[in-house]
Amino acid sequence: MAQWVTVWRAAQLVGVPRGVLQQRVRAGEIELADGLISTETLIKLYPQTDLEASGMLERVVRIREEAFGKRLRERLLPSQEVLAQRLFSQGQELADVQRLLQRYHALVIRLRDELRPLAVDDARLAALHRQLNDGLARALATEPVDLLDVMDDVLKMVSAQVTLRPSGHQFTVEGRDTLLQAGMRAGLKLNYGCGNGSCGMCKVRVIHGQVVRTMHTDYALSETEKAQGYLLACAHTAASSELTIETLEASGPADIPVQQIVTQVRAIRALAPDTRLLHLQTPRSQRLRFLAGQSVTLGLALAQGPQDGLRRTLPIASCPCDDRNLHFFIARDDSDALAQALFADRLKAGDAVTLWGPEGDFVLTDSQRPLVFVACDTGFAPIKSLIEHALSLDAAPSLSLFWLATRPDGHFLANQCRAWSEALDGFEYTLLLHADPSAGACQVAAAIRADLFDIDCDFYLAGPAPFVESVRAELRAAGVPAGQVCQELVE
Repeated sequence: MAQWVTVWRAAQLVGVPRGVLQQRVRAGEIELADGLISTETLIKLYPQTDLEASGMLERVVRIREEAFGKRLRERLLPSQEVLAQRLFSQGQELADVQRLLQRYHALVIRLRDELRPLAVDDARLAALHRQLNDGLARALATEPVDLLDVMDDVLKMVSAQVTLRPSGHQFTVEGRDTLLQAGMRAGLKLNYGCGNGSCGMCKVRVIHGQVVRTMHTDYALSETEKAQGYLLACAHTAASSELTIETLEASGPADIPVQQIVTQVRAIRALAPDTRLLHLQTPRSQRLRFLAGQSVTLGLALAQGPQDGLRRTLPIASCPCDDRNLHFFIARDDSDALAQALFADRLKAGDAVTLWGPEGDFVLTDSQRPLVFVACDTGFAPIKSLIEHALSLDAAPSLSLFWLATRPDGHFLANQCRAWSEALDGFEYTLLLHADPSAGACQVAAAIRADLFDIDCDFYLAGPAPFVESVRAELRAAGVPAGQVCQELVE
């Protein structure tokens, strides 16, 4: 018997991006029933699905291998308490189904027996009696096991699916993640503050399902809130395989408050001869809440040099899912005090750096169109953040990157691009080199037209003004609507 699963779970089962299934729904290839997809439909559309080789099943099987490390096991499997609760819930569900089947079976047998003597003199009753016999034979016959149904049951054990109300967004909780951590990894704009149970900003209400507490919290909920099902998402995880919670989500940059945080330099690393990675880390009790693609202003006092301090606004190159570790790309520039400090080793690990932000509206829109990212030099910073966020959302049918460098060593994260391309079927990239940003923009536009140009895409452009303006003009000339082009100037 086919099961009905959500689009999110269906994408996991057959190993395709959620956006691909949503496109097939819009095209009429997949019919939804109350927002659910039949596993029978999935098997027809994806008959080549090899569950034995699928990523999810492989991860489950590997857990039983002795060589699989403890740290990775903890990332994939829930705690023993949570796993026990999910097994208990699954057992209750199976017991309920078995009891119903036994009752239905007894009812059909009784009807068949009562029809037998009546069917002797009535042809219609005789036909109905034969129909019952044939139906019982088919129901009791041994049939091949639906592997998608089996896989769905396995996933319910090792992961939980959470649905948010009123937005309807969904995400999966895996391993020892809390509800907040799992939601952040899925790219959702959840409301939170400290992340350690002190502020109460991540308060949610449980509508359906069970949760289990994972850590002590200092924030005290009132008895009324507890009675209504409220809890802190940062301190609880899903105990049942399905959970529905009510919470507010940010709709855009305007919903993210401006914060001031004193961070520490965790590391400074050379990405290329003329590019440095600045890695800042926030305190555990004060994380930076931001959206992918946004920027912050850094302020620091230099122990050496003519000025008392400096400020510089930079795009964040890392994903909001890791809100403590913030990455920035700094290019060598003799006119920039921060770059001078980094390349002269005047800024070191452990130094304090104050940040203000976030700011900017260079963020992903709520769209399910293919995404095209275009960057020049360190404009790759906000683009990288957007790509990682898009991968977390798993909603875009495809992602394409075009990266222009104006220096020979300008593609300082080419290995990262290669890794994305090798790991993801829906990601492709093109690296271009030209000393002049405006002329290079023409090369980028030509590459877009040659490789995949389609005006029904969302375009994200980041880099110096001449580059961004040139690419935008080319897109406008090609007929791309202005609302499908977002830009960020990065000098």
